[in-house]
Amino acid sequence: MRVVSGIQPTGNLHLGNYLGAIKQWVAMQDSVTSKGGDCLFFLADLHALTQPVVPEQLAANTIEMAAALIASGIDPAKSILFNQARVPAHSELAWILNGTARMGWLNRMTQWKDKAGKDGSSQSVGYFGYPVLQAADVLLYKASHVPVGDDQKQHLELARDIATKFNTDFGVELFPLPEPLISTLAPRIMSLRDGSVKMSKSDPSDMSRINLTDDDDLIVQKVKKAKTDPAPLPDNAAELADRPEARNLVTVFAALSDQKIDAVLAQFAGQGFGAFKPALADLTVATLAPIRMRLAQLLDDRAAVGAALVAGAARATALSAPTLLAAQRAIGLQV
Repeated sequence: MRVVSGIQPTGNLHLGNYLGAIKQWVAMQDSVTSKGGDCLFFLADLHALTQPVVPEQLAANTIEMAAALIASGIDPAKSILFNQARVPAHSELAWILNGTARMGWLNRMTQWKDKAGKDGSSQSVGYFGYPVLQAADVLLYKASHVPVGDDQKQHLELARDIATKFNTDFGVELFPLPEPLISTLAPRIMSLRDGSVKMSKSDPSDMSRINLTDDDDLIVQKVKKAKTDPAPLPDNAAELADRPEARNLVTVFAALSDQKIDAVLAQFAGQGFGAFKPALADLTVATLAPIRMRLAQLLDDRAAVGAALVAGAARATALSAPTLLAAQRAIGLQV
């Protein structure tokens, strides 16, 4: 089993990133590597170039996000952790696969259609074609599985289409078809100010999210001021269907405590948020405080974090080189 996944270095991680992806990555790392498999986790700095960037900020974000991943439990000794740009084979294979992918396939990408309907003509060519780079990211390592959320299923299907067409066009069996790894445990964490939208680092209100760098007092304040409703908590999840803010806070508690939502409700049924929020704040602080302290230690020595990425890139390069060479030979670039 070989798992490949990436995350864009767009700034400080928040609770939604941690519970929705990184915590699952850590569990996956421990499960897959204990059975002799490989986990590759990369900072997708090449994907970041599809939007306007500030060079110094991109470089800083890459180190800071790598540090946040390590602080959260990604172990560079177990997993291969690197930033994409340090492995030129990603770009090289993406260009090769651009000759295989079809415009019609990319035009059907839902995320592109959403953009094109508004200001598609002003978007970069890279934004239109980045699903091909995503395909290269996973095909380069002959990934067997790729963790995906609902919004990325279509992109993995594109990667499979590209792999199939390349294999067929050039009469090779180079690229296996990666399978989606969909965790039923990964929660969808919403804004603390609006239960109908995802928690996001781009939200102008810092009170809408809990950052991994927030101190204990700020976490408590944000939980205390999180939007709720006046009704007490029910004893079953079905009764939260029309209460998005209440459902979100219960979801956070369940994810942090590794419980089912119904188990959390059984504990707090009939109680109001005056009792629930302090318990949630204590649990959030207990979970994030060690991560924040470890993150601070790592950022005191950014050179060491950079060195870890260099070492990971060397391992990734060695793993990817045979695949790139085989692709080059298949299309006549190498003999």
